[in-house]
Formats: sequence, C-alpha cells, structure tokens
Amino acid sequence: MAISTDNPLSLLRSWLFVPGMDMSVLRDAPACGADVIVQELEDFTPPQRRAEARALAARAYAEWRARGVVPAVRINPLESCGLADLAGVMPGRPDIVMMSKVESVEQVAALEREISRFEAELGIAHGATLIVPNIETALGIVRAIPIAAASPRIKAMLVATEDTVADLGADRSRNGAELHYPRSRFLLECAAAGVLAIDCPYTYSDALGAEADMRAGHGIGYKAKAVVNPSHVAVANRWLTPTSEQAALAQRQVAAFEAARRQGLMRAEVDGLVVEVPSYLAAQRLLLRHAQLSARQASRPPERGYR
Repeated sequence: MAISTDNPLSLLRSWLFVPGMDMSVLRDAPACGADVIVQELEDFTPPQRRAEARALAARAYAEWRARGVVPAVRINPLESCGLADLAGVMPGRPDIVMMSKVESVEQVAALEREISRFEAELGIAHGATLIVPNIETALGIVRAIPIAAASPRIKAMLVATEDTVADLGADRSRNGAELHYPRSRFLLECAAAGVLAIDCPYTYSDALGAEADMRAGHGIGYKAKAVVNPSHVAVANRWLTPTSEQAALAQRQVAAFEAARRQGLMRAEVDGLVVEVPSYLAAQRLLLRHAQLSARQASRPPERGYR
C-alpha cells in the first residue's frame, strides 16, 4: 500500500527534536527551517525539569505555528510519566503527539483514549491530534504493521537510533551499518501499512556523516527524517526536496510516455531509461511533490536562518 498523497504529514520532511525545558531554545528552533519541531520530554529533558517543560508547551507551540512550523511533542510512555506529560501539553494543542518506546497496539489504544479524553475536555475537535509512535526496539519493528493500524490518528511512525542499536546489542558506528536492516525493514513495514516512515536521526555531529546518512536513507526511499542537530535540518530538507532538474526530467518522462501512448505504444525512452507505467507514475508523484513543497515553502514566513 503506497503512502496516500492526502496524508496530512506527507510533505513534512524534517522533524527536529529540541530540549523541552529551555524557552530560548524553543523560541529559536524554527530558524533552522525544520518542518516539524518536537518538544522532547523524554531523553532531552531531565525528569526533575519535566514539569517546567510542560508549562512552556502552549507558548512554544503558539510561536511555532506563527512561524509556519508544525508543533509536536514527544511524551514518555504512559506507564511512566506520560500521562502527566499529556495533561501538561494538551492545553497547548499540539498537532502531533509522539510517544517513546511503543511496542504494542495496547499502548496505542491507551494513548488514543487519553488524547480523546483531553480533546473532549479542552474543546478540541475529536481526532485533530495525530499520533506518531516512536518504534525503538526489535519487537516494535516486527509489530509495525499492527501498531500502524491501531488508530486512525496514526499517519506516520518513527524508527529510533540509539535505543534500537542498544536493543540489538550492536556496536554504534558512524556509517550506521548496524542500522541498515532495521531502517530498511521499518520502511517496508510502513509502506505496507500506508503510513509515512520517519528515518532515524544521525546522532553524531559531523556534517559529512550527516550527508552520508541522509544519502543512504533517501536512497532506499525515506521521505522524512528525524533530526537532533539543528545544523542537519538543511541537509534533510535538501535531500528530501525534488530539485528543479529532477522535476524537469520527470516532466520529460511524463510527456514522452503520454506521446507514446497516443501512438499506441506501451513505453518510451528518455535518457536511456525505458519509461513504462511504474516509472511514469513515479514521475507524476515527483512532479506533484515538487509543486506541493514549492507552494508550502512560498507560504511559510521567511526565517533569518540557523547560525
């Protein structure tokens, strides 16, 4: 099952995680150009400062919305302090709630119930708050399809880096060889479930490594990327945005195929590629994505840029 073009998250390329308890960081985060900013209440926020972070949620989300960024939050599992996280942030009306360490449909069902309760109490339209499960273990990955189907609020899922590596008992490396199969399998499962797959973040700081990691993820089909270093947002956005050259090539492929069809032929050749129905449809999808992302960028208020 392909990802639907009407998925409301399909154009969100870069998902930046930021510490939840520092208002200056939260306020400055949109300047890097991320499509989504995630107030991180798990690993990036010490337990003793989570109450402080929750109190900043409404101000932060309002700031992000005003600057054309989708506001999101990552809460802890409900079985720890996730319910307190949810109670603290829902008055700010996050568009997306992520929950860490999801391994079962039961966890999703419990989160669905609590979000529905808060929506009713706060006068938020039922279903307005989307859920993005964070899959961080081998068990979560092999259960990805039923987890994705556990709630109509789920339009995307994210696969983790460090927790996944730890769960596998693998050694962490800059080239990410230990993550190749988990990333590939997760992408396959999400495609089968019809949800957007968000690639795991590159957790080293170097630019060359981030570039190589992004090239690898894009090469196997990812359309969205989690980011923990603001300077890597531009790398993700560049790789996940069709270039004008790619759009021009796709346009030629579409035109050649349609011309061939009018002549009663089933295929055309463009720059050595035999364009058949699958590649014709892929070219159409690229053109649509290019047009939609261009329109979205044009409607977003300009930023000073990340420094």
